[in-house]
Amino acid sequence: MNLKFQTKTLLLTVITLLALSSFIFQQTKPTLYLIGDSTVKNGKDKGDGSLWGWGHFIGKYFDQQKINVENHALGGTSSRTFQQKGLWDSVLVKLKKGDYVMMQFGHNDSSPLDDTARARGTIKGTGEESKEIYNPILKKQEVVHTYGWYMRKFVNEAKAKGATAIVCSPIPRNEWKDGKVVRSVNSYGQWAQEVAKQTGASFIDLNSLTSDEYDRIGQAEVKNFFPGDHTHTNEVLKDELEARKITKSAFAMKIGIYPGHFGDIVKAKRNITANVALKLEAELGIAAEF
Repeated sequence: MNLKFQTKTLLLTVITLLALSSFIFQQTKPTLYLIGDSTVKNGKDKGDGSLWGWGHFIGKYFDQQKINVENHALGGTSSRTFQQKGLWDSVLVKLKKGDYVMMQFGHNDSSPLDDTARARGTIKGTGEESKEIYNPILKKQEVVHTYGWYMRKFVNEAKAKGATAIVCSPIPRNEWKDGKVVRSVNSYGQWAQEVAKQTGASFIDLNSLTSDEYDRIGQAEVKNFFPGDHTHTNEVLKDELEARKITKSAFAMKIGIYPGHFGDIVKAKRNITANVALKLEAELGIAAEF
């Protein structure tokens, strides 16, 4: 075997190994799966009615050459109905070792257990209590468990697949008392933290973190984040401007919009036209679908 042939063979072997390792890396790149309700993904995730879930924006904070981000949240679901509808199974079947599951439920868990509208509630707390009910939606008997029971099921099944589970407390609503936003310290925020401790999952206290920021900003300003109701927030144009240290009036003049009109856009009181969307994309790098 001559040296030229050996060198060629070695080179082909190295190229093959590099190609194979690249393929393996692509196949094993971890995925962050988001599961939750409409505060994580609102509607079809297109900002209808200027309403967004926080899961729509989280991807930009990750290097997606190194990790995938998939938002599987569905509006109207609770920790119970997300599993009941098979939505969790569709994530679980894809889950692999090294993946992450970030979950936030609670806003809909306080609903009735067996009403004819949705029958989506869970028993309050993190205990092992259960109650058999007739589910008028499914038209059959069902055993309903506590919020904690369903959340533990998410965590334990994710960990069994080798994934890292991250429990989030639910973001606060636009509800205030004595000048402070109402926190879920004695309900779902506390119960989410208890589940994380019980299961060894990671915990992000979104309720406290967001509430702290709301209290700092103040009730009058925070109301501009909720264009439709007291639960669902609007887009983050204001945050984009603040991050770049640009005043609204200066930016409005820069893109040729009357400052008052632009202020209404930021406060979600005026729709974003196609022309304005293109200008935002050009100046801020925000996709025109914004």
